[in-house]
Amino acid sequence: MSYYPIHTIPDYFLLDDLLTEEHKLIRQSVREWVNSFIMPQIDDAAQHHKEIPNLMKELGSIGALGPYIPEEYGGAGLDQISYGLIMQELERGDSAVRSAASVQSSLVMFPIYEFGSEEQKRKYLPKLASGEMIGSFGLTEPNHGSDPGSMETHFKDMGDHFLLNGAKMWITNAPLCDIAVVWAKGEDGKVRGLIVERGMDGFTTPETINKWSLRASKTGELVFRDVKIPKENILPNVTGLKGPLSCLNSARYGISWGVIGAAIDCYCTALQYSKERIQFGKPIASFQLQQKKLAEFLTEITKAQLLSWRLGVLKNAHKATPVQISMAKRNNVKMAIDIARESRQILGGMGIMGEFPMMRHAANLESVITYEGTHDVHLLITGNDITGINAF
Repeated sequence: MSYYPIHTIPDYFLLDDLLTEEHKLIRQSVREWVNSFIMPQIDDAAQHHKEIPNLMKELGSIGALGPYIPEEYGGAGLDQISYGLIMQELERGDSAVRSAASVQSSLVMFPIYEFGSEEQKRKYLPKLASGEMIGSFGLTEPNHGSDPGSMETHFKDMGDHFLLNGAKMWITNAPLCDIAVVWAKGEDGKVRGLIVERGMDGFTTPETINKWSLRASKTGELVFRDVKIPKENILPNVTGLKGPLSCLNSARYGISWGVIGAAIDCYCTALQYSKERIQFGKPIASFQLQQKKLAEFLTEITKAQLLSWRLGVLKNAHKATPVQISMAKRNNVKMAIDIARESRQILGGMGIMGEFPMMRHAANLESVITYEGTHDVHLLITGNDITGINAF
């Protein structure tokens, strides 16, 4: 359970007035699930570098997987603000939990729904939505991170099937996945998406170990050595980098909401601790420097909440642009990691202990600030947009 009273979660600019009753009900149900299921076991999972048992099926049971996918394909048919609120509550628990839901929703279910055939949608989406099936997303490679256009993974048309070769790296859920949506170049040099299934000969998923970050999540590689891919497993309705980049836009939007949850967890913990910790005969909350930190935390959280809410409104209206999403992802992750680090100082030595979330969130956010577009690249995306000059 949370160290702080749940009613202290901040809404300084009355953002709840802009939400529907359905939004608030969804948020409350996910919040209660995080408090009862994630909070009691997340420290042990992170400390011992092990995944949370049955996480995907649990996420499926609360409707957190592909919530904006239509009900006919197993989703809940919710709007984008609902998706954002779900991500916020999951990451208040841990970035690994939000990452699992984010990858499944935005990087696996989204491309199958947007670019897949009707047969693919009906075959995979309901099982992904329930968590019965776990998916992963293969774009980043050992030699190509911020430059996916230079990917080396490729496939050849062999007549009755495709032959896939290459490798992907830093893949969430790779060691656990049942399917992987993999982006590779055809013989014409154009990028296409293929659905690779566990058990296909030549497909392996070695685990990445010794991580200091996202320790409650499995990370690994996707390795393809002459993997025969049935032709019906190619995503028929997209060609080029537009496919994977549109997936990343959906995921980055969810991240912009999710990291607010991590920041809230750190802020609420620091606020509660500062009121209880007595030094020099009075609570440390009474000292100016601690109040400065707390006031700045709340200000930055409030700004991030308003930014993501507005972005959600734009996404619901199909008006959100990739550059707007880049700005929100970059700003909000930096906000969250700064709060995680500074709030640790309020707790002094206790801030490094597993009983409190600051170090865990700070370590997790070191991954979040890098994946799905690094902090620097997102800055250059904004710079390119405002100057018209591409700096990379």
